[in-house]
Formats: sequence, structure tokens, C-alpha cells
Amino acid sequence: MSSEHVLRVEDIDAGYGRVPVVRGVSVHVGVGEMVTLIGANGAGKSTLLKVVAGLIKPTAGRVVLKGRDIAGLAPEKLVRNGLALVPEGRMLFGPMSVQENLLLGAHSRPGRDPRIAVDMERVQQLFPVLAERADQPAETLSGGEQQMLAIGRALMSSPRLLLLDEPSLGLAPRVISAIFGVLDALRSDGLAMLLVEQDAKIALKHADRGYVMRTGRIALTGGARELLDDDEVRRIYLGASGESRG
Repeated sequence: MSSEHVLRVEDIDAGYGRVPVVRGVSVHVGVGEMVTLIGANGAGKSTLLKVVAGLIKPTAGRVVLKGRDIAGLAPEKLVRNGLALVPEGRMLFGPMSVQENLLLGAHSRPGRDPRIAVDMERVQQLFPVLAERADQPAETLSGGEQQMLAIGRALMSSPRLLLLDEPSLGLAPRVISAIFGVLDALRSDGLAMLLVEQDAKIALKHADRGYVMRTGRIALTGGARELLDDDEVRRIYLGASGESRG
């Protein structure tokens, strides 16, 4: 894992209309690092992720991707700059085949780019079920398979930074374990990831570092193991419910 920053979010303010949600938030993600945002419902985690993804324009602060300020850039331009989002709800094209959905992930790349075929093979190695079901409509897949397809589609853009919004939502523990196993492999390959995850316990078990958000601000930050062992984090976010949606 490198100390080089792929992403730096600096003093971001953002919200919806005149309603502020995120205030003065700063986070960073390094090469080959998985960083998670945890916090209670409404803490601002998903809002911050949407700012980074270009879906919400911040009212103050900077979002720097590989040295370039990208705050306010359109999402399609961010994809060309190496950022990919796996959205909550997956947002697949249901009637289209698995293969067609994956190829849509490469739409920002030159059509003759030989690396597209290489990346397709890599995605199918990571998620063999996507090769097995290549010709099936995406809407016929199980929830876990659809989540794998959403991640695979994002990987087809050849990102430097992968954003994931609630990747375990509604999935069985066995599927969640398989998906996080793939994320661990991607991290080992040097991919940077910023993760919002409703299951704080599994997020912190796999992440390198975490930020705890509370009412739109960063309340606590530290190594994932450190946060797992923190009494306050354990009491509020890792209790019987184990949930921290927002």
C-alpha cells in the first residue's frame, strides 16, 4: 500500500438546496487502500460519496483526484479521469444481457482499446458467474449476482478509484463474504476504494482505515482495527443491530 494519495477531499461543504448535510469534511484514500465511511442514518456518508462521484456539486472545498481538482465535474468526465461508482441499488440495465452491461462500463474508452478484452477476462475471472450467465438478461440474476455485475461494470472503465455505496445491502452473508473477497483482491492489485457500507463490522474488518461521520462532520478517524476496538464505535455502531446506514 502506497502513501500516494489517489483522492483528497478537502473541507467539503455540500447539501441539497439550502439544506447543509456535509460540513468541513476532509478524507483521503491512498493507492491500494480501502477506506470506509461509517456512521448513523443521515450522518452524510452517501452525500459525501455523491460529491466525490460528481452527482452533487459542493458549495465549498476541493475534491482532488490524482492531483486534479474535480469538484463539480460531470460524472461522465470523472469516469474518463479514472473514477467509477457502484451505486446503491446497482442501477443495471435489466433487459440487457450481462455481457452488454459489462461493455457499457467501457463506453468511455476507445472502442479499439485492446485492454477492454483483457479487463473483460479479468472481471470474469473475479466473478465466474458473469461468464456463465453472459447472455442472460441482467434482471434475471439473483441479488448477489446483480451486485457482482454492478462491480464488474464499474471495473470495465479501468478506474483508479472505485466508490462503493452499500455493496452488501440485502445480500446473504455468504455472498457478502465472496464480494469482499474480490474487493480484497482488487486492493492487493493497487486499486483505491472508498466504501460506504451499512454493515460497519464487515467494512472495518476489510478496510485499512475508517472515518466515523456524525451529523455531517468527521467525528473520529483511525485504522480499521483501531476503530473496531474503540469502545464508543463498538457501542454505537457495532452493537446488536450492526447497522450504520446513511
